[in-house]
Amino acid sequence: MATNQHLVIISLDSLGFRDLREHGAELPVLSQLMAGGAWVKSVTGIYPTLTYPSHTTIITGQYPRIHGIVNNTKLQPKRRSPDWFWYQKDVRVPTLYDLARKQKMTTAAFLWPVTAGSKITYNLAEIFPNRIWTNQVLVSLKASSPLFLLNMDRKYGHLRRGIKQPELDEFITACAVDTISHKRPNLTMIHLVDMDSMRHRYGVRSKQAMQALHRLDRHVGQIIDATKAAGTFADTNFVILGDHYQINVDHMIHLNTLFAAKGWLTPRPDQTFEDDWRVMAKTTDGSTYVYTRNFDAVAELKALVAGVEGVETVIDGPAAADRGADPQCTLMAEAQAGYYFTDESRRPLVVEPVHPDTLGQPDRYHGVHGYDPTKPDYQTTLLFNGPAVKAGATVERADLVDEAPTFARLLGLHFDGALPGHELNGIFK
Repeated sequence: MATNQHLVIISLDSLGFRDLREHGAELPVLSQLMAGGAWVKSVTGIYPTLTYPSHTTIITGQYPRIHGIVNNTKLQPKRRSPDWFWYQKDVRVPTLYDLARKQKMTTAAFLWPVTAGSKITYNLAEIFPNRIWTNQVLVSLKASSPLFLLNMDRKYGHLRRGIKQPELDEFITACAVDTISHKRPNLTMIHLVDMDSMRHRYGVRSKQAMQALHRLDRHVGQIIDATKAAGTFADTNFVILGDHYQINVDHMIHLNTLFAAKGWLTPRPDQTFEDDWRVMAKTTDGSTYVYTRNFDAVAELKALVAGVEGVETVIDGPAAADRGADPQCTLMAEAQAGYYFTDESRRPLVVEPVHPDTLGQPDRYHGVHGYDPTKPDYQTTLLFNGPAVKAGATVERADLVDEAPTFARLLGLHFDGALPGHELNGIFK
């Protein structure tokens, strides 16, 4: 099969199968892509269904336990705002953009997670300052392609208000359009977060989330138009994908508050805890890891966690690893729909409702993800369109690990060694 030399991957964070199933007709750009391309309807994510592990799976084809990005944030119990897995150095396996670079292809990434410090040709990395002695400009310059970042900020910095949405997506789209139009990268990866942010704050099916979905449809159209301006449209395959969906919540579970009461960790007033912990929870929102050190009463611990209101299931570390999650955890707990986990160690109750007045504050949400990807109607979705894609094709279901090998084929690339997923042959002409 002859391959094309341009691939544009657009991640619409929190896009669900339900969004296109119920609202596709309202979205002129996405509906046109569906009609003229291939729709992989229901895509089952990885565990946990978080943004950073998911996006790393999308461009490596591996599960978190193999690629190393097992959570959004790192284990830093004394930090109220721990570091995220921003930097590519934490990824243990080759990425799609590594393969492209080795074939002398140019690459571009716009807020694609876990690409800071990478060798992407044109990179605006997703990172934010969480130390008092730094700021957004300094951390972004270190993480991104510095001259490219400065040029984009000079041209389009007026569009954004820090990391607030929808302004941030307006900025990112403008930068992507400019780069595609003038640089014509072979591989472009764009991460748009507007809808995910609105769902966290206002709820999954809220008016604000639906408005964001329509804004995303417009942004996809702007990006497609950029390839026409560049003269690369006829040679470009497009991918529109989601990384996970979301579920509405109204209660929080604070396992570290429970562990503090048992004397297994020492809580601090700012909801963190000391390094002397023997048991700790590390949230993935809809699920949570539980780690232990010098601790033998695992059966007691498992029974204790399983008995907490809102906990649906608890599995052992080896079972979590079999699901692709962190093999270093002792347990992994899954919340019932409507509940999610925090890392807070000093709350008045182990389980408490989310007060509406606190929504938008750190760890206070109306919608979250991170759950078991097989939860009912919790799947994401995937669209293909372009010269290599069969018009009108549908694939009923796939897994997130199937995406990377399929993308590699579209660019004529190949991952060395066996991958757990497979190419989605049904989408090709």
